[in-house]
Formats: sequence, structure tokens, C-alpha cells
Amino acid sequence: MENLTLNSTAKLRDGNEIPILGFGTYEMEGREAYQAVTWALEAGYRHIDSAAWYENEKEVGQAILDFCKTADVPRSDIFFTTKLKLNNGYANVRKAIQKSLDECGLGYIDLYLIHGPLGGSKARKESWEAICDVYKEGTLKSIGISTFGVKHLKEIVNLGLEVPAVHQIDLHPFMTRREIVGFSQEHGMMLEAWAPLVRGCRFDHPSVVQLAKTHNKEPAQVLLRYSLQKGYIPLPKSVSKKRIISNTKIFDFSLTEEELTELDGLDEGLVTDWDPTNCE
Repeated sequence: MENLTLNSTAKLRDGNEIPILGFGTYEMEGREAYQAVTWALEAGYRHIDSAAWYENEKEVGQAILDFCKTADVPRSDIFFTTKLKLNNGYANVRKAIQKSLDECGLGYIDLYLIHGPLGGSKARKESWEAICDVYKEGTLKSIGISTFGVKHLKEIVNLGLEVPAVHQIDLHPFMTRREIVGFSQEHGMMLEAWAPLVRGCRFDHPSVVQLAKTHNKEPAQVLLRYSLQKGYIPLPKSVSKKRIISNTKIFDFSLTEEELTELDGLDEGLVTDWDPTNCE
């Protein structure tokens, strides 16, 4: 764990490598998304997370292309994720994937996720069938899911298709999701943590504040380090250049086992945005 760096990657079940720190772009639009992604890439992030729902695939893709050209970095060094907005039938999902490919302009997508389990069992099945078929064609390098509950996870694993390589869900000390984490890991899925910073609403929690003092770090850095040491891939987001940079300064300290246990004990089932894990 001590040897992790900003350049470290983890191996997915499909054999692909994923950078262990990602940059989230939720609620970023237009010029703001382009600028934030540019700053993130300049700060050393090599993993950028977007979604059709965010309506910023074009700006995020352009920022990646421009950075690669300016910094003489190959496109293959950047890991780009986007997600399916609607589970609305096999043909529509294939069209949505093509639209995302066209929007981002990157030639291929490193990781493509079902954004959520909404729409029912049949809709999820058709979405996953379409994604698996495009995956076989090569323009989606890795495929996965987001915000699935245990019921949805069991369903997708039992389809007899490709097992998701990644499960992205809200994970932090105040929402540990032990059952979902356990099932996902048992089936070889890498967990990505969106909202690893609890959207800023627990930076002043006494335990977080004390750990930040102990390690001479910021609360955000403690929460990101927690994510890394749990084996998750955190996806912090910020539009502040200063915070984008400070969120990378998490590789020069470690939390002890006791400190991790203390943080795990803060679980309060805190939902910071949406939680479709119990939908039909």
C-alpha cells in the first residue's frame, strides 16, 4: 500500500489496467468541464469519469484530445469512462453507445457502465446484452455497472454473459455498503467510489478532523486515502484548480488499521445524491 503513486494502476478482471485515482465530472458543463479536466490532466490524473447524463462527453473528450496533443501524451495513457443514460431496449442502447463514441471523439471508450438499474429486469438485461455485444466488437475496452443493489447484481451475474469488471457506487465512511461491496468483490468486480468526499458534508466530523490533524493532511485527503486503502478507486470531483491538485497529495501517508476501523465505524447509511439500489 505504501508504494502506491499517482501513476499506479490496478488490474481489472478482464486484464485491463485502470488508474487508481479518477477525476469525476458530475454537474460540470461546457467550458467549466473542459477547464477542470484540463487542470486534472495537468495535475497528473490519467482517469476521467463522464456520463451521457452529465451532458459533457464532448467537452471532456476535447479536453483529453487537446491535452494529449499539447503534452505529447498518447491517447492510450488516458482512461476514459462514460455511462449509459437509459435502459430502453437493445437497439436504443447500441445507438446510445455510438452517440457517446461520437460525442467524446476519442475513438474508443476505456470503461462503459450502465448508469443505474432503473427500468426493470428486462430493460437491464437488454442493456447488458447490447453492451456485451459492442464490447466484443472492441470499441468498449471494459464494461461495468453503477449503483446496483445486491438483487440487481445477482441478476446480472446470473445472465451467463460477461461479468461486470467494475461497479461504481457511492462509498465513503458514512456509507460503507458492506453487503454490496462484499458481493461485488466476491465476483471480481473492481469498486469505484463516487462521492468519496461525501460531497464535502462531513469534512468537519470530529473523527475526520482528528485524523487530518494526526497526519497533517486535509479532511478530503484522509477520505481519499481511506478509499485507496479499502481497495476502491475514488473519483473526486472539483472545479477548483487548487483542490484538484490537493486531491492528488494522498500518496505520502497511510492510515493505520485502527484508523480504517474507526472510519468504517462511522457508517450512517448517508445518501448524498441518489440511491436506486432498492428499485425494482
